[in-house]
Amino acid sequence: MREILGRRLQRLRDRFQSLRPDPGQSDSTSALLDAALVCATTWQWPVLPGVGRSGTDGKRCACPDPDCAVPGAHPFDPGLLAATTDPRMVAWWWTNRPAAPVLMATGGTAPCAVSLPAGAAARALVRLDAQGMRLGPVVATPTRWALLVAPYSLERLGELLYAKDHVPSSLRFHGEGGYLLLPPSAASSGGQVRWEREPRAQSAAQQPRARSARSRSPQAQAQVQAGNLWLPEIEAVVDALVEASSGAPGGGSRLAY
Repeated sequence: MREILGRRLQRLRDRFQSLRPDPGQSDSTSALLDAALVCATTWQWPVLPGVGRSGTDGKRCACPDPDCAVPGAHPFDPGLLAATTDPRMVAWWWTNRPAAPVLMATGGTAPCAVSLPAGAAARALVRLDAQGMRLGPVVATPTRWALLVAPYSLERLGELLYAKDHVPSSLRFHGEGGYLLLPPSAASSGGQVRWEREPRAQSAAQQPRARSARSRSPQAQAQVQAGNLWLPEIEAVVDALVEASSGAPGGGSRLAY
């Protein structure tokens, strides 16, 4: 599988090589383009470039807000609705803005996510692993981790959370109309975004038995369309995440990723 994905990525890179304005660009900026192309073509995740940083020290957000809570790590121009899986558009964006963070538009046929403080997330993963829970990809920054889950509706999420006695403010939900910062982007709080657990396609033995598209649930259809990637349902993980977030020092409620 890695060999197949590698060949596909190389063909895409060769196809768009002539678009690069600077053949000597750094490995880090080349990695951002590669990552965006893999997300868009292999996993069928709609992506777009984040606004990025500006200023001599590279710490200030390039958006007009001087007090931006997530500097560099949010959509601006283009807006979130422009997110796409079209490799030509993706290549054009990162050729013109090679250092731009990679953002995924969550929801729809793309994964959703639940994020929480890094320490709490590490404890939650230990608990879920001990329960034998099968997890999907996990995105990590120095301050927060995000577990990717199957797409869910806002109505479904609301019903699920309404049944809880308490939902910590440190727990955040990235659903329809949201976005998530992906590796190897720079994190707004410093450091770099990485995969704590990388996306892996299901093998033939792991795939569910073939069913007609009409008989699949919307969630099952989304998983098939998203590069055949395993994603747990949000109901399967939310209890462990709520419990872990409740014990996070200081609530872990800062917005920075």
